[in-house]
Parts: sequence; C-alpha cells; structure tokens
Amino acid sequence: MAGTGGGRPSIYPTLTYTDAKAAIRQLTEAFGFTELSVYEGEDGMVVHAELVQGNGAVMLGSKGTGSAYDKTMKEAGPTGVYVVVDDVDAHHQRAVEHGAEILMPPTDQDYGSRDYMARDAEGNVWSFGTYAPEIGA
Repeated sequence: MAGTGGGRPSIYPTLTYTDAKAAIRQLTEAFGFTELSVYEGEDGMVVHAELVQGNGAVMLGSKGTGSAYDKTMKEAGPTGVYVVVDDVDAHHQRAVEHGAEILMPPTDQDYGSRDYMARDAEGNVWSFGTYAPEIGA
C-alpha cells in the first residue's frame, strides 16, 4: 500500500452497488482496501461505507436506498478509479488469486508508471499503479 494513511483526503470517489456487501468483500479481499466504517439500514442494506487504501479512501453504498444521492445516481454507469500502490505485481497477484477480472496485466507505461486494470463485479474499472504526481499546496 502506498502512503502511510492518516489525515483526511479531500477527494473521495463515491460509488453505488446493487450488492454493496459483495463489493466491500471484493474491494477488501481482492484489492486490499481496509474497511473503515460500514453503516447499514434496518433492512441490512449498506447505506454508507468508507474503505481506505494508503492515504486515500472511497465511499460506497447500496443502490435502492432512496437517498438523494441514490436517486441522482440511478442512471449512472460504471466509473473508473485510480489507486496508487507500491508493488503493482504483488497487488495484481492478489487480485488474480481472488478472481478479479483483469482488463490489463501489469504494464510499464511511457510516463514512468507501472499499472494494471481490473473490473469489479458491477462493472467499475479500477486501475492500480505507481503513478503518484505531486500536488502543490
């Protein structure tokens, strides 16, 4: 995992899933995210979850909750998220071992990164690589 964690990221990709519990399992088991928090409604649906990778995080929840965000995202398609990792090959191997659909194997890019792409069970594309541009204050 890149970074040491801690602090508060200022950008959180936010995704909705038909089966958010399965998504959390896949993201933690295959892609190495750590579960920070999961909030379920009385019906057992995930209304909000936060998963951490390095010093970044994603938020996710279940489709069909009826929340304002859920209604807004109802017709949204899959999304793509890039996640920085230290060891692309080991990360890729973990994803393969957990049955993730690999779209591109670890590849050295012209701009100096090494990365791979995978699709989660609901069609979102996750890129994992070493490219981490410095962002000025």
